Amino acid sequence: MTNGSIAALIRGLCIDLTGKPQTVVYQKPADFKEGDIPSSAMRLEISSGEGEESAATLVRKAYEAWNKTAAKDDTVTLPSCAALCVNGKPEAFYWIDGDIDSARMRREENNAAPRKEDVNENGATVNPDERANVVKNKIALVTGGAQGIGEEIVRNLAAAGALVVIADLNLEGAEKLAEDINSKEKRTAAIAFKVNVGDETSVEELFNAIAETAGGLDICVSNAGVLKAGSVLEQELSDFKFVTDINYTGFFVICKFAGRLLRKQQLTAPSYKTDIVQVNSKSGLEGSNKNGAYAGGKFGGLGLVASFAMELVDYNIKVNAICPGNFLDGPLWTHPEKGLFAQYLKAGKVAGAKTVADVRSFYESKVPMKRGCTGKDLIRALYYIVEQEYETGQAVPVTGGQVMLH
Repeated sequence: MTNGSIAALIRGLCIDLTGKPQTVVYQKPADFKEGDIPSSAMRLEISSGEGEESAATLVRKAYEAWNKTAAKDDTVTLPSCAALCVNGKPEAFYWIDGDIDSARMRREENNAAPRKEDVNENGATVNPDERANVVKNKIALVTGGAQGIGEEIVRNLAAAGALVVIADLNLEGAEKLAEDINSKEKRTAAIAFKVNVGDETSVEELFNAIAETAGGLDICVSNAGVLKAGSVLEQELSDFKFVTDINYTGFFVICKFAGRLLRKQQLTAPSYKTDIVQVNSKSGLEGSNKNGAYAGGKFGGLGLVASFAMELVDYNIKVNAICPGNFLDGPLWTHPEKGLFAQYLKAGKVAGAKTVADVRSFYESKVPMKRGCTGKDLIRALYYIVEQEYETGQAVPVTGGQVMLH
């Protein structure tokens, strides 16, 4: 068992006991203070070769041995520190609290005092407070989150109270964005990691880092994507493969490792639902002229969404897609050289268009609501998907009426 795997099992247990998100911060052995185990810590004995299911059982038994209080009613007692021990000696500490700043503070202060938490009970009536806080204290990953629509998703999630992992090939941009968000939110609302979604090793390292940093994940937004327009008669195979490797294969790789982490949590939180959401496109619903690599990858992505949803539902992992219309004000479209307006003008995709403005007018005219999609439009669809517990394998269109439900 890796340190991140154990953190995910501990986090799942605390979620199961409270019905609320929790954060678990791993402490490396080198950071121990004289190697002492706090007297109120929950002790774990889990060998490195232990299987996930048996390790989950050991975590729950360790909690039962630690917790001497009566069964939970409207409150529950939780550990603030779990000590992984071998022959009575500590190998790792895991600090637990409702958010990452509180968990880190406990680690710094060596404060392992037990916590009393209210328990969220599911009833037949929708709780309006829960609707207003649908992502509060949840841990969310956004790939391709350093710029463009990814940045808008990140900022919205952070403003709504989530801890957002910004994962991007552009680490400098991700770190700068996290610093700006944390300053505005006055808390640790965002953390940055580098990832190449087309590289399996890079993605695996990302999810290990998330587990060791925060204990697990609630929402995985697979947003990273690329686009190179071109006619099927002229496009180079290398360009076609570049687009497909990121938009289609990259989504598979993200789901593979996200699914593994979310499954670990589910072993100790069997009723808790988590989400994988692909930011797809209206091009995944209707195709795109002289843009087959992009549309084909998006069509394939919806096939993966439906297939993974059928498989991962056994672990209470919902898998859905959002299919937004064109973000006409974003850099993907407006960049003077690499933007789609410029690409489409050069490729002659819009008949009779002589300027970038002509291309924009053409695309606006195709939308019944006469404008492009925005980050606010997309984030509302994301909140719906996360809140809705009875939906999986769906492609939610957010297109201003350009593509309507079938």
